[in-house]
Amino acid sequence: MPASRQDLFDLLSKLGIETKTYDHEAVFTVEESSKIKQDIPGGHTKNLFLKDKKGNFFLIVAEGVAQIRLNHVHGLIGASGRVSFGKPEALMELLGVQPGSVTAFAPMNDAEGRVKVIIDEPLLRYDQINCHPLTNEATTTISREDLLRFLEHVNHVPEIVQVSGDGEA
Repeated sequence: MPASRQDLFDLLSKLGIETKTYDHEAVFTVEESSKIKQDIPGGHTKNLFLKDKKGNFFLIVAEGVAQIRLNHVHGLIGASGRVSFGKPEALMELLGVQPGSVTAFAPMNDAEGRVKVIIDEPLLRYDQINCHPLTNEATTTISREDLLRFLEHVNHVPEIVQVSGDGEA
């Protein structure tokens, strides 16, 4: 059974990590979340759940406005060949979330460590980072350092790579 929003908050509390959560209507795209972002300071994230030809899975966590070229990212993240979006069934199986709720917090559900977490380096320029708390009906603000500490605690130390930039789509 995947972790719930409350399970996430309990773990963050246990780790002594302070966060602030804003409840809002469900959002499924970066565009839909633009109104919400105006009221919440910090870097807002978009997350790409990707798979390569050998069945390796990747979670890219980037700033919401980042432009990432999927046909070039494989060489930057250590994928074997080009990547494509992972299927919703694999997303639920590995990260315990539905499409639209993909988040940097989801690796807490990947006990087997099958998903490699990549953080786009420009996102870390923000002191505060905003992520869905395992559901797209809220946004949780966490400090950059605490997000990294959380990922380390759930055995998903991220690789920090610049995968965005130069007006790429």
